[in-house]
Amino acid sequence: MSSEEQIPLFRAKDLAGSYGTARRATLVIAPDTLQVWKQKVLKFQQNVSISPATAQASLFDTALTAPTIDADSIDPLALPQQNTQFWRWKAEDAGVSAIYFVFDYELNLLLYVGETVKSNQRWKGEHDCKRYLLNYQQAHYQFNLPTKLGIAFWRDAPQGMRDRQKQESALINKWRSPFNKENWVFWGTPFVAAK
Repeated sequence: MSSEEQIPLFRAKDLAGSYGTARRATLVIAPDTLQVWKQKVLKFQQNVSISPATAQASLFDTALTAPTIDADSIDPLALPQQNTQFWRWKAEDAGVSAIYFVFDYELNLLLYVGETVKSNQRWKGEHDCKRYLLNYQQAHYQFNLPTKLGIAFWRDAPQGMRDRQKQESALINKWRSPFNKENWVFWGTPFVAAK
């Protein structure tokens, strides 16, 4: 070794895996497979029916009580649409208890159903659905296929967490939203991978 050569402090094999940036796994899906997947989900969701809210009569009062809101009476497509980046906007309050619906409005495809106690803060920080949407959008982008991702809030959700979660569960089962883990068995959802 010459006097001008620097002595290595570490062997190359000792440094393996200790530096560098990890690359995210790329979702691999063919464009025709993507389109077939979306059409299967859409076909199911287009057959879901919406029923009007029911009013239950009281045995002791001749007047009708307030309508009972159930999963069958909520029409997610009738709710005001928002951008999925809504949580970055300045809000005057933390929001309200809500059930929320994540869509690809390009086809009116319901992708995810969730519940929150604070609608304006729900997506701050980590949320698995954000990753699924990123994978979904990237799959479309690589084939130059359009998407119109958005979110809608149903702000009349129950205040109590258990009641809200029951309603959320009923809506997940009714619509079979593919990004909810309860429905992965139906759709073989490819977008939940690549963490």
